[in-house]
Amino acid sequence: MEELKKSDFYFDLPQELIAQDPLADRASSRLLVLNRETGETKHHAFRDILRYLAPGDCLVLNNTKVIPARLLGTKEETGAAVEVLLLKRREKDVWETLVRPGKKMRPGAKLSFGGGLLSAEVLEVVEEGNRLVRFTYEGIFEEVLDRLGEMPLPPYITHKLQDKNRYQTVYAKYEGSAAAPTAGLHFTTELLQEIEKMGVRIACVTLHVGLGTFRPVKEENVLEHHMHSEYYEVSGEAAEKINRTKEQGGRVICVGTTSARTLESAADENGRLTACSGNTEIFIYPGYRFKVLDCLLTNFHLPESTLIMLVSALAGRERVLSAYEEAVRERYRFFSFGDAMFIK
Repeated sequence: MEELKKSDFYFDLPQELIAQDPLADRASSRLLVLNRETGETKHHAFRDILRYLAPGDCLVLNNTKVIPARLLGTKEETGAAVEVLLLKRREKDVWETLVRPGKKMRPGAKLSFGGGLLSAEVLEVVEEGNRLVRFTYEGIFEEVLDRLGEMPLPPYITHKLQDKNRYQTVYAKYEGSAAAPTAGLHFTTELLQEIEKMGVRIACVTLHVGLGTFRPVKEENVLEHHMHSEYYEVSGEAAEKINRTKEQGGRVICVGTTSARTLESAADENGRLTACSGNTEIFIYPGYRFKVLDCLLTNFHLPESTLIMLVSALAGRERVLSAYEEAVRERYRFFSFGDAMFIK
């Protein structure tokens, strides 16, 4: 296979098109529809997604819930400001974290948050400079975190989020993500009810999104990029709905790249699913053959990111970049709080 270059996935994005705040009405985002066979594009409002769904289709949602994983505190010995991002729970009170500033956070360092409501000790330095940290507190950790933690918004969003729930899908259920599965942010409860009334099945899977989602690809040869690991779960009920959809000739429509990665990780060679859970480091780029997914609803992704590579694997690099250039010309809003794209 010819070398895939990172620069092949570059596009020019004006800074002002990066959405800094969510819209008042979730479903009023814009929707660019891309036909992956012809490259044809159409422009709609998000709620027009109904026109593109049919009875017998299956919409796959990722029901992970973002935890307020960003903690601002101080180093006990010096009073210096520290920031801790919770990445992964290793055992009850021990978390793998990203600590800033990292250099001075050696094992044994003690940290304090919320005037002592929450304390932490750095236990060890693990891969990629992450720190294992043990927390101590009174009561229930999730409640303490809810009081003290902030939503871990992506680095390109500089505005403070007024309402924590707006970085959460309306169907978020299982806590564990350090970032939202943002394609789902456009759905309202009412819109999902309308979709079900049409005879579209809705299947929920879980993938806890890691911050590695935002990790830039550093190697010019894309195949040298190492993907981060994320935990996923597919229930027997979801597997059965998706398998039945395939058998009956319906389409499996993934909401977001996280749902897509889950299904493609969990399916066997024939595209069949069974109840399962595990960790996935799947990296989908052009040349990949999709086993389950037929269509993808997704937001607009960063230039040269693993996510624009995944989208290009589905619709073709030239078609995707051409659609992105059109979205820039049409002043679409980009990234987490931005507009959506439906690839059919």
